[in-house]
This record gives sequence, structure tokens and C-alpha cells, in this order.
Amino acid sequence: MATERKKSARSFAPGKVYLIGAGPGDPSLITVKGRALLEKAEVVVYDYLASKKLLAYVPKDAELIYAGKMGGVKHTHTQAEINRMLVEHAMAGKTVVRLKGGDPFIFGRGGEEIEELVEAGVPFEVVPGVTSATAAATYAGVPITHRQYTSSVAFVTGHEDPTKADSNIAWDKLATGIGTLVFYMGIKNLPHITQRLMEHGRDPQTPVLVVRWASTPEQRSVVGTLADIAEVVREANIKPPALVVVGEVVSLREKINWFEKKPLFGRRILITRTREQASDLVARLEDLGADCLEWPTISLAPPDSWAELDRELDRLGSYHWLVFTSINAIRFFFARLFEKGMDARDLKGPRIATVGATTAEELRAHGVKADLLPEEFTGEGLAASLIAHGMAGKSILIPRALKAREVLPEELEAAGAAVQVVPVYRNVRPEAKTDELRRELAERQVDVITFTSSSTVTNFLHMLNAADQEELHRLLAGVRVAVIGPITARTAEKAGLSINIQPETFTIPDLVESIRAFFAAGTPSAA
Repeated sequence: MATERKKSARSFAPGKVYLIGAGPGDPSLITVKGRALLEKAEVVVYDYLASKKLLAYVPKDAELIYAGKMGGVKHTHTQAEINRMLVEHAMAGKTVVRLKGGDPFIFGRGGEEIEELVEAGVPFEVVPGVTSATAAATYAGVPITHRQYTSSVAFVTGHEDPTKADSNIAWDKLATGIGTLVFYMGIKNLPHITQRLMEHGRDPQTPVLVVRWASTPEQRSVVGTLADIAEVVREANIKPPALVVVGEVVSLREKINWFEKKPLFGRRILITRTREQASDLVARLEDLGADCLEWPTISLAPPDSWAELDRELDRLGSYHWLVFTSINAIRFFFARLFEKGMDARDLKGPRIATVGATTAEELRAHGVKADLLPEEFTGEGLAASLIAHGMAGKSILIPRALKAREVLPEELEAAGAAVQVVPVYRNVRPEAKTDELRRELAERQVDVITFTSSSTVTNFLHMLNAADQEELHRLLAGVRVAVIGPITARTAEKAGLSINIQPETFTIPDLVESIRAFFAAGTPSAA
């Protein structure tokens, strides 16, 4: 009975709520601890300013609740409703993450939410985040403190109602008593803020910086003075979310502005690669400042049956060559190899060839070094390199996609080889979201679409569902097309697309470099 009572008590024990600062917008700025907690969350209640990309770390079966608030717009949930949700889910025994933009305790109402949790007896923990004030200034090239300019800084809400009889802000002390002032949520009240500062003694020529969507590829910054910044913001059509930085340190921006000088800053690039493969391409482009829109046109799935591959794995030693034409083939091949209780030692019989450098790197990640790498990273180039080693009487195993180009096996067979092609994965077309894709092209003003295989081209065009060539050209007006190599280029051109960017070497790093070089030549932005 005692054991049963203990189990019953544990079943009613509350879960725990973690208030996590998501940082200013760049998802890579979340803390290591914050990311680790997201990975074990059962419920996530997230804000408008928390990057949606952070939700990729959340388990697929977790419940996601959007609780965003936007100035001037009806809130998704009231603060009371949010407080209640946190308590209810925790009392149900769940691990709850409250994901808040910036830092939970700097104008994030984190203290209020914690008070509710304490009142309800819910365990909690707070994980600080990079606050938007420091991030906005830093990413705009402004140090908010500098020993030659100021040693004091104040964070102030700019959201206070200017018609209140009694302000909570001591404008007389703030105006001249603090070196750098950072106003959160101050765009709507900017004329009032600047006027109050000047009325209480701040020099009208004091430099002012306004930053929108700080730390993201959509960041926009404008500079003025207390006397004219409100007009500068109006003319530039700067909307919330934005922060205002007031102080002499703003004059340093011209010298140390770094983020907005990245070579692809402000460029919007649509990625059509599979979600599994997109990370490297996205990371390289975002490192150069690009805004990447991931739109996978291919999903990967195992073959309907492993019987054919299993049979060939059991007689691997009889093959002279094992040939890989994609990183996907390697991943699925080795996954099945390990599942059968085998490992890299079982590949000691055949020599191994890969189609290119990226495929060879993937092979090395599985503990195996390629014996052959062609000079030209195409099926034709690989065939030529293998034939140069003599194919007459040789047995070749090619694990690959269920449907693929037949150039390689046909040329090897013509050279006298016995070729066995085995499917290790299937390319599956994702469910088309035509309206959403068209909207992204129209609203995001995409600069570039990247294609890394013929399948990405054909599937993208299927998803776009253009009625004819005239509509296709209208939808893609002003959009540049970047392809990884000549095979993909031929598919795109046959479909009516004009190729703007193509690297000489057919790898992801070279594709990224070609995009960088293209815009470095002075090509204007689609925006």
C-alpha cells in the first residue's frame, strides 16, 4: 500500500516551467542552456519576437502555443491567459518552456509570470537571454558604453502613455544624467520621447540610432539627431519592432558598423534543397548575411523494401568497386549497414569511388576514405575516371536513389563492367503549398532561387504550378536562378528558366561563393 501511495503522489506532482530568453532575433544567439531545454520541452509557449527557427529544436510531439503580442494589434492571448496556461500545463505534469524575445526580465513581463507560478506552487527556472538593447546597438555597429564617451547606460520603456498626468520616467534626471539611453518599443512615441529629452536639457544635436529587427537579415538602421530622428524614421517607414539608441556613442557607427556590411546582407535567397541537406547551404549563406527562406522540394524516404540491398551487403566482398553518387546514398546505405550489425570493416573488399568532394567528406564522416574522386564532379566525370582504371570484367555496386540518371551505369556497362544498381532511398515530392509559395515570392521579394539537382527544379516548378511560360516569368520576375552544375542547368533551361549563377566546380561552397561574387559585382537588390 505504501508503494501505491508513493506512485499516486508522484503522478500528481507538477511539472516545471522554464522562462527562456530567446535573444534578439538571430536564433544562433540563444544560450546553450536555453537550446538544451527546448530539446526536452513538452509544451512551448512562444512570443512574436522569438525566432520561429528555434522551434526546430523542439520535439515533434511537443505542443506549440503562439502567444504573440504586437503593438496596435489585438493580442493572441491576454497576459492573464498566458499565466493561466503556464500554470495549467505545469500542473498537468508537463515540462513547459516559456520562450520570450530578448531577456525575460527586461521589459518581458517575466517577473509577473514568475509571481503567478510561485502563487500556484509551480517549480520554475529562468534562463537569461541576450537583451535586444545590447544586440541592436552591437549589430548596428554602436558600443552602448565607451570610456571616451560614456560609462553609463539606461534601458527605458518607450511604451508609456504620453498623455499620463504623472510619468514613471524621471525625464529631468534621465535627459542629462545618463550617457546612453536605449528605448524599447519607442517608435510610436518617438516624437514625444525626443521632445521630452530636449525639453529637459539634452542637446538637440545628440546622435540617435533606430534599429528594426536587430540581428536578423531584415535589420534596418537609420541615424539622425534628437531634433530630426522622428522625421527620418517616418520617411524611412521604420515600423516596430525597433529600438532607439540615444547618445554620442552612435557617432562610432560609421567606423565600426560590421553586420550590415556583410556581402549578402539584405539578400533573400530561397533554398529548394531537402530539409536534411539544407543546413550547410543555409549556414554558409547566412554567415554572409543572407536571409534564407527554406522551401524543400524533396523529401527522402527509405525504399519500399531493403531486400535487394541486404542481398548485396551479404556479398560485398565480390564487388570490385562500390560507387556513391550522393551524400543521401551514403547516409541511407550506412544506416542499413549498421542496422544489419555490420560496419565500415565490412567494406574492406571493394574499392570505393564518390562523385565529388562533398560526397567524399560524407564518406569520411562514416570512417571511410574514398579511393577515387573524379576531376569533374558529375556522373559523366565519375564514369570517365572509373573507365580510366579499366572496367572490363569488373563488378560494380551503385547504391543510389530509386530514380536517377542512367548515364553512369550505362557508360560503365558499355566499358565492359557488370553493374548492379540498388535503391537505398526514394525522392518523395512534399505536399505542395502553391499559394504560400507564390506569396513568399511576391511578398519577400526573393533575390535568388538555388537549385542543387534536377529534381529540385522539376519539383519546384510543380509546386509553383504556373499555367504557362508567361505566368512563370511573371512569378519569377527579378529573381535570379543559381544552379550547382551543368546537369541542373540543362534541366532548368529546358523548363524555361534563365541561369544567372553557376560555379565552375560543382560543390555547395563554390555555389555560395558564386552567389557572393555575383552580387559583389554590383547587382542591385530585388528589394
